[in-house]
Amino acid sequence: MLNKINNTVKKIQVPGIRVFANQVVQYKDGINFTIGEPDFSTPESVKRAGIEAIKSNLTGYSHNAGLVELRKSVSDFFRDKYNFYYHPEDEVVITNGASEGIDSLLRTILSVGDEVILPAPIYSGYEPSIELSGAKVVYLDTTETNFIPDPEQLERLINEKTKAVIFNYPSNPTGMTLSKEQMDSIVAVLSKHDIFVISDEIYSENTFESEHISFASYPELRNKLFLVHGVSKSHAMTGWRIGFVLGQDELMKQVLKVHLNNSICASLPSQFAAMEALTNSRVTPEIMNEAYMERRDYVYDRLVGMGFTMSKPSGAFYMFPSIHFLGLTSFDFATQLLEQEHVAVVPGSAFTTHGEGYVRISYANSMENIVEGMNRIERFITK
Repeated sequence: MLNKINNTVKKIQVPGIRVFANQVVQYKDGINFTIGEPDFSTPESVKRAGIEAIKSNLTGYSHNAGLVELRKSVSDFFRDKYNFYYHPEDEVVITNGASEGIDSLLRTILSVGDEVILPAPIYSGYEPSIELSGAKVVYLDTTETNFIPDPEQLERLINEKTKAVIFNYPSNPTGMTLSKEQMDSIVAVLSKHDIFVISDEIYSENTFESEHISFASYPELRNKLFLVHGVSKSHAMTGWRIGFVLGQDELMKQVLKVHLNNSICASLPSQFAAMEALTNSRVTPEIMNEAYMERRDYVYDRLVGMGFTMSKPSGAFYMFPSIHFLGLTSFDFATQLLEQEHVAVVPGSAFTTHGEGYVRISYANSMENIVEGMNRIERFITK
């Protein structure tokens, strides 16, 4: 019966992140630098909110768009921190993690033959959803511009088939962020074209030296923008599966139809936990960021000392060093490092072909593991 399976599904590969994450567990002394998951615990008050919801038998369905109280918390959070406003009643939908939100909105807007522009290298989760909708991915190569999209190159890629552009800043896998000047130039291009803008800002609260600037802060994009976010990275809540999509009300009515037929609603206890995170635990990301910056600086200094070249990340919790000087493919580098030193990193090729020649290292790990992992990488490089 395998020959009757959707051919597009059969072509989809297990993400490179998971390939090496699954392999490293076979080593008792393995060090895992693959997974983009905070190594912190969910804040205690957030856990209590989820527990209290369960004890109070709040375990059924919510409104398909999510608890209106949570939607108000989401709206208030962005208004208070970033000074833009989305109506909680009809411009916010709570989803089962940001991933389901992305899938639902892509299935809402895409038709067979459409094109979606992705600045590459980029997170591997977008492409399968695009292709399952019958659309085509068009890459905007950022490797020659320090992983920042070039506005002129973006302009050249937009045509009558272009339905959307997806941005992910702070970036997974590069850790790069966009300055106000860079965003102004990109928005000047986007505002001229009748295409959707999808901004996945799941790492916005993990921005370090400068303030995060959201695409949603540009009024000229209001009627074409979808903002994707969630509490997974900001509050160490990956397993709670709460994300949210924000957009103009008429557009969100359509997204809601796909979301509710996809999953009905997000977990109700998790929604109560997320409400606590966004209202009374806003300081949590700042606490985590202090540790991330210490780890980032250590990993950066160690890797540079070994001969790697890279830009120092300004957000998220990833390092994306070039391995061109070693003469290995990124897959061979990751495979040999795992086999010889029991350290797992992600091949850059997992983040589109434009990631070849790099590897991604997640420093969302204990300092003890990071020090030992860097020692092993240095030993591997020396050998």
